[in-house]
Amino acid sequence: MKSSRSPRALVGVIGGSGLYSSDAVSGARELTIKTPFGAHSGPIVVGEIDGVPTAFLPRHGRGHVLTPTEINQRANIWALKSLGVRRVLAFSAVGSLKEELAPRTFVFPDQLVDRTKGRAQTFFGGGLVAHVAFNPPFAPEQNRVVYDCARQLGIKSVLGGVYCCMEGPAFSTRAESQMHRSFGWSLIGMTAAPEAKLAREAELVYSQVCMVTDYDCWKEGEEVHTEMVVANLRANADAAQRLMRAAVPKIAAARLEPAFSEALKGALFTDPRHRSKAALKKLELLVKPYV
Repeated sequence: MKSSRSPRALVGVIGGSGLYSSDAVSGARELTIKTPFGAHSGPIVVGEIDGVPTAFLPRHGRGHVLTPTEINQRANIWALKSLGVRRVLAFSAVGSLKEELAPRTFVFPDQLVDRTKGRAQTFFGGGLVAHVAFNPPFAPEQNRVVYDCARQLGIKSVLGGVYCCMEGPAFSTRAESQMHRSFGWSLIGMTAAPEAKLAREAELVYSQVCMVTDYDCWKEGEEVHTEMVVANLRANADAAQRLMRAAVPKIAAARLEPAFSEALKGALFTDPRHRSKAALKKLELLVKPYV
């Protein structure tokens, strides 16, 4: 449970497949936060990276115990927000849909296609409606800062691209992979949606670091298989730890992009006379500045 003395954080780091802890966080302490949406993926490690209060959350839980569909993304984002997080750096393992995006490349996408099914997409409802603007889905300025850090570290990196989020947990068929390629999309993953949408509703400046593990199943002779994915996950995780150390202090010092940090301004559509008191109370953490 969170107490009044719980450490607070300015930057939240979400670890994807292969990234379940961070040795970059010093003075680490584990927290479990009570949220209106249930339990988050696992204990949140709060400490500092180069003096910046940081919270690290493994998206799939420690040991990878949650499928993409089982992840309680509302609870994850809510927990980070409740700690005072203003920015999120989310790491994800992805498949590549383009020849030039080889395994072990880090990609910082600028667009998102959501092909998930039945996941909770919003914090709102129950008598309080909000419609946030969602383009661009990833913070351009923050993306650039983290991309520059990756390049300086010698990590092969690409700025821009379209992330397609599928349901999973099975990987694509070849027909699906070829269809995704025909649309000109860059990456295929299973977790950026609705995580990015919820981060927007929570007014968090949100970036994705997409770590390529494979060519999905479209490339003849390099079809995805477990042994290859695991080896690339390990190599990517090592690079991610280095990037975390370099990027967190830089993004913490950058300006907050208003499209993200003020996303709820003007987004509450429900007439004040008809807003549910229960919903207002439940969502006070998000809506207090606007009601």
